[in-house]
Amino acid sequence: MAELLDDDEIESQLPDEWERDGDEITKTYEFDDYLRGIEFVTKVGEVAEEEFHHPEIIVGYKTVEVRLTSHEEGGITEKDIRLADLFDDER
Repeated sequence: MAELLDDDEIESQLPDEWERDGDEITKTYEFDDYLRGIEFVTKVGEVAEEEFHHPEIIVGYKTVEVRLTSHEEGGITEKDIRLADLFDDER
């Protein structure tokens, strides 16, 4: 099991444009159209499956919101921070 990050660790490690929302970190990506967002969701899904750590994904018309938390640990861990960075690389 991964250890929970404390508030200072989360703040210092949180990637650009990601925000903390309670026990989750979240980011909304914007796209020119719906299908580009869907392509991004596919890439995110592949990365998540490789890492065996799965986000909540909310698809809008030109937006994709990604929410990460470590459910088993009950909050935010380094796994979440790592995936946030990996997802940004897919953008």
